[in-house]
Parts: sequence; structure tokens; C-alpha cells
Amino acid sequence: MGSISEEKIRRYEEFVDCRLKPDLVRATAERDKVFEQQKIFSDLKKNIENLENNSVTSLRTMVNIGSEVYAQADVPDTRCIFVDVGLGFFVEFTWSEAVNYIKTREERIERQIEEYTRLIASIKAQIKLVCEGIRELLELPAERAY
Repeated sequence: MGSISEEKIRRYEEFVDCRLKPDLVRATAERDKVFEQQKIFSDLKKNIENLENNSVTSLRTMVNIGSEVYAQADVPDTRCIFVDVGLGFFVEFTWSEAVNYIKTREERIERQIEEYTRLIASIKAQIKLVCEGIRELLELPAERAY
């Protein structure tokens, strides 16, 4: 095999290792963050629905005050709640307003998940394509799909 082919193979391998694989890891991590947001909003919606269905207007709970340290809290009126809307801002909502906001956010989160899933599939396809190019340069037989 010539030195030109060896140089091409080295550059392709470097592209996969230094560009495509880190991009794949980053995109997967970002999608996982969005999945976590989806779970948080889903749990919040279920909690609001439980409060509504059980007509709970006050409660006693434990609140995380940071570093996994909890304090007991009395909530005298649960009909209005504060929801994190991003960038450190919280907005006071009634139960129905909160559920409507959550539905809107869940739709946006679902679109983000779809975008990241498409990006991940694209990166995986690029990796496979480059690996196939390396295989052809090395003149190895094609792998059979089972």
C-alpha cells in the first residue's frame, strides 16, 4: 500500500476520532439533558393533576435547600405554584395555567429530542461512511449485514 493511501487512512481515522466521535458524544449528552427536562415537566404535570384530583389546597413537604439538605415546609395554598421558566426566572401560575404552560414546553422538548435524534443518526451515518471508505482503501472484504 502506498504512502498516499496510508496518509488518507490516517486522516480519515483522525477525522472520526477527533471530530465525529466527540460530536456524537456531545449530541447524545445534550439529548439526555432534554430527556431529563421532559421527565421533570412530566412529573410536575402529574403532581399538579394529583393535587387537583384530590382537592389538596395545603400541604406539608420537604424542600431541597441545596446540596441535598432538606427542610420541612408548610404550603398554605397550593392552588398557585411557581414554575421555573428558564434563566433563573420563576413564574406564578394557577394549576390550569401551569398545565397549559407544561403542554407547550413538552411540545418544544419533543421537537428538540427529534432534532437531536436526527443529528445523532446523521453523525453515526457519517462515521459508518468514513469507516467504509477506510475499508475500501485497505481493500478488505465488505462486512455482511445479518
